[in-house]
Amino acid sequence: MSTNYRNIPKVTTHVLQEMKLRGEKVAMLTAYDYSFAKILDGAGIDVILVGDSASNVMAGYTSTLPITLNEMIYHASSVVRAVKRALVVVDMPFGTYQGNSKEALCSAIRIMKESGADAVKLEGGKEVLESVDRILSAGIPVMGHLGLTPQSIHKFGTYVVRATTEDEASKLVDDAHVLSRAGCFSIVLEKIPAKLAARVTSEIKIPVIGIGAGREVDGQVLVLHDMLGITLDFSPRFLRRYNNLYEEIKGSVSSYINDVKSLDFPNEREQY
Repeated sequence: MSTNYRNIPKVTTHVLQEMKLRGEKVAMLTAYDYSFAKILDGAGIDVILVGDSASNVMAGYTSTLPITLNEMIYHASSVVRAVKRALVVVDMPFGTYQGNSKEALCSAIRIMKESGADAVKLEGGKEVLESVDRILSAGIPVMGHLGLTPQSIHKFGTYVVRATTEDEASKLVDDAHVLSRAGCFSIVLEKIPAKLAARVTSEIKIPVIGIGAGREVDGQVLVLHDMLGITLDFSPRFLRRYNNLYEEIKGSVSSYINDVKSLDFPNEREQY
């Protein structure tokens, strides 16, 4: 008897593994607050990522680096309170896991205990393996992230496509295998050649979620504010906008302003 994963009461890491085995794609979006998370969960999204992209879309910073652990826990807690079905994954922010596996474990435990999330995500391969191992040893599910890693922007100096050279591609494949063997339940591949992403997806047993990594992966993720057209100053090739809420919301606000100024709002029916 076939399983319809849209009707299950709760998405888990095991469910994602089963989806990969069955060839069912995983749909993943970011969210940072209660209201949007409730909409996403009600629509049937499989995974909600409380991304450190909140640093950009919620706080207005130019990179993901400034957002703090306390701020990520705040956003994650807001999301978790809205979600019944989706798997909620929280980005570990810059500085909370790199180079110090004990701090990484403490940070991950704080995220899980204080937000109620289902898993954490961190960027990097072999260089963060000690942190990954220590977090996993506490029973905390870990999602990896390879390719373009925004927290390393000052190292790379650019947001161009990664792993286009043979050496970098080989390292990415090796890192994917390392994370898979370590026990990560999934890996995000960001902005890498589609053929390379397809190779990684076929070689490792855990689900691979792509963003700018082609269609031959196990699922896709986008930043919610980008795909809804709330943010308009970011237009990479991989982004498909499903709405233009910036103009719709702006138009609604303009109508409200005009109605207030002209004394049209509130009318007789809208007062006590």
